[in-house]
Amino acid sequence: MSRESPARRCALEALTEWEDTSRFAADILDHLSRRMRLSPQDRGLAQDLLYGVIRNFYLLDELIERFRRGAIKNQTRNLLRLGLYQLFKTDIAEHAAVNETVSLARQHERSLVNAILRSAQREKAALLAEIESWPLEDRCSHPAFLIDRWTAQYGPEATEALCRWNNEPPAVYARLNPLARDREALERVRSEIEPSLLGEAWPDFFRIEGAPNAEWLRDGFIYVQDPSTSVACRLLDPKPGETILDACAAPGGKSALLAALMGSANNLHVADASESRIHSMRENLERLGIAPASIRQVDWNRSGEGADLPAFDAILIDAPCSNTGVMRRRVDVRWRLDERDFERQAKPQLALVQSLSRLLKPGGRIVYSTCSIDRVENEDVVAASGLKLVETRTTLPWRDGFDGAFAALLQA
Repeated sequence: MSRESPARRCALEALTEWEDTSRFAADILDHLSRRMRLSPQDRGLAQDLLYGVIRNFYLLDELIERFRRGAIKNQTRNLLRLGLYQLFKTDIAEHAAVNETVSLARQHERSLVNAILRSAQREKAALLAEIESWPLEDRCSHPAFLIDRWTAQYGPEATEALCRWNNEPPAVYARLNPLARDREALERVRSEIEPSLLGEAWPDFFRIEGAPNAEWLRDGFIYVQDPSTSVACRLLDPKPGETILDACAAPGGKSALLAALMGSANNLHVADASESRIHSMRENLERLGIAPASIRQVDWNRSGEGADLPAFDAILIDAPCSNTGVMRRRVDVRWRLDERDFERQAKPQLALVQSLSRLLKPGGRIVYSTCSIDRVENEDVVAASGLKLVETRTTLPWRDGFDGAFAALLQA
């Protein structure tokens, strides 16, 4: 029997905890990888395995049913999910996928796990061909209600493309920070990444292969950020000298981009409802050399909140949402949503727009944005706001190759 793989042990324990609790997979993985003192390489493998299994739950459970009908213990099922994911969805050598998964099993279950994985290995080619004829719900492991919603809004071909997109590991992008304190060093960084820039539509964004440069991050030359996040900021189009509010700002990526577009953060006010997220946002902005006019904790739905703030030329409302545009990054989302959540989200989203519109100067503008691709949270909220719609912009993963985002420019 091969030596136990620490990465696979971590993935197995994380998967079991994730299934038994409401904690996010990323938080569980961070905790366990530190406790187990995983190397960066093992930590990366553990993440790939954990996230891959979560993304492919229905598919893996359908495969398990082919070889083991009836009751099965949760620990055994998670072991089989882990092994089958490696066999069917990765380039890991098949003997390693089987042997190292079996090595994690308790003594009394090793023969069962070994037998099922060996059978799956023998039938792999036939099963891979058969899987392509399975219903999309099972083939791409998405709840049926999401598939139905997307099909109604975008059609079957786009829905399948989105499901396939969601099941792939996300690319990592970063943005050059033009407000970095050391401008000479910033230009040296720029010269090193110039070939990776994405073009005129996404100025200063570039794709990262491998891990981000730790020194560039530490010194505030770059900020890890998907290009889709710039859609709302550019639609708001903040001008130097204008008084701007980023109302739901944490963790600060859009605030930093607004400051960059303005040339400084002198008239930029940032706020968020979460005290803990404000703390991390403050650290992010300080690292990027950005000092907003104010940073505060605000619950905009409470009467009188923000009464001491100035009137604003423009407000960005990056509203909390279902996150259906970023499922590729947030592996928990598809399993934590239900059909009623979209309407539930839309009520506080609309309340945010109506509450914050009172802080605008006459003729001021709001950009309402989400990382949702659902009409109920986007177009329907805008239509109910009572504000004049000037323009909308979207990114759709299967069309644009980035995270999904919605932004609407509104005027009082």
